[in-house]
Amino acid sequence: MSVSPVKCRTKIFVLEDDQWYSQFLHYHLSLNPDHEVLVFNTAEDFIKNLHELPDIVTLDYYLPGFAGEKILSKIVELSPKTYTLVISGQEDISKAVNMIKEGAYDYIVKNEETKSRLWSTIEKVKHNISLKQEIEELRNEVKQKYTLGTEIIGNSEAMQKVSKLVEKAARSAINVTITGETGTGKELIAKAIHQHSDRCKKPFVAVNISAIPNELLESELFGHEKGAFTGAAGLRIGKFEEANGGTIFLDEIGEMNVNLQAKLLRVLQEREVTRVGSNTTIPVDVRVLTATHRNLMEEVINGNFREDLYYRLLGIKIQLPALRERGHDVLLIAQKLLENYYTQNSISPKRLSPEAQRKLLNHSYPGNVRELKAIVELAAVLCEKEAISPEDIQLQETKIQNFSYEKTLDEYIADTVQKYLDKYNYNVLSVADKLKIGKSTIYRMIRKKEVVINN
Repeated sequence: MSVSPVKCRTKIFVLEDDQWYSQFLHYHLSLNPDHEVLVFNTAEDFIKNLHELPDIVTLDYYLPGFAGEKILSKIVELSPKTYTLVISGQEDISKAVNMIKEGAYDYIVKNEETKSRLWSTIEKVKHNISLKQEIEELRNEVKQKYTLGTEIIGNSEAMQKVSKLVEKAARSAINVTITGETGTGKELIAKAIHQHSDRCKKPFVAVNISAIPNELLESELFGHEKGAFTGAAGLRIGKFEEANGGTIFLDEIGEMNVNLQAKLLRVLQEREVTRVGSNTTIPVDVRVLTATHRNLMEEVINGNFREDLYYRLLGIKIQLPALRERGHDVLLIAQKLLENYYTQNSISPKRLSPEAQRKLLNHSYPGNVRELKAIVELAAVLCEKEAISPEDIQLQETKIQNFSYEKTLDEYIADTVQKYLDKYNYNVLSVADKLKIGKSTIYRMIRKKEVVINN
């Protein structure tokens, strides 16, 4: 596998107080059309423009009021990836060695060979830059391809589909809508998309819409000026500005009121925000990921969500399955959660006994992964043996059966029988009596592994 680095212009800063020599350097360096050459005659002007992060600097060692070492230290501090080529009128070996130790790439003496030496050195530097870009691209590709599984745990068919969609979303710039029940890990998916995208080195900013009062949400998202409203004691940067260049994750987007939806739509269309109390627009470059546990199309039909905003946000839709639909993923996630808990609390790790595993597998998890996390962490605290037992697994059964997903009648019967078996210590006769069914029915279900018992 090979990656071709993107060809781009090489930015070169020339710092030289000699007018004739600066023109000489500018002329020869500009012969290559891929070079963007800027000349500075004073150290002050040069330092003011270092924020542009040049690829290469040619540095005159002797500048009025500034020694070469002082300028070099500023370059290393403000633009550490810049290659500095020191150009001096004196062939001083000790100075050359010292400058290279301090971070210069090369020390070039002003003589009849300066032009060829400078050209050769710059070509070597450009080759190094190209190699670093290629290595970075390969590293990002490998990271995206092979580390996604460390964030998205699960071998179920449903989660394999999610992983493929996350990979596609990470490779594109399209908006993403993540749906699923509360506790299924929507923010985790959003972070995975960001971390494997080309925006990964920029901010990831998460905002839970439902956790912020409506009257404060506009200020939270777009910022406000000092005195914009009572209590606005100073200027506040909004979440969109904070996420500039990166990704903003709007969780529970379905809870946003219609008036603010209109303002959000304008931000997405114009790619600019206006702080509360200001008329000045501020450009922002932000990728938007949203999540909701609601059916947004139903909200559109009911007049609670703008149709134009719905289609603006939709992009790739990633539907997260409920934990009860993920089979043995429950055990993989439980084990990972336990490992994290033991590591964070410096506790010797303990395994899940087979009986504890069966008990975890037979629970419906209305609270999804969030509920599983609470269960296994409590089990880790309660466990006093070598392995976590069923007694350490404290389940909160709901009084109302969860019908938010479809099951066959046989599956509901099996669930009921299993709950009674768990409750009555796996005593088949007692369960048969309580449910008014034949014990042979229960034994048949055990043989077919529709239910399990703990002997």
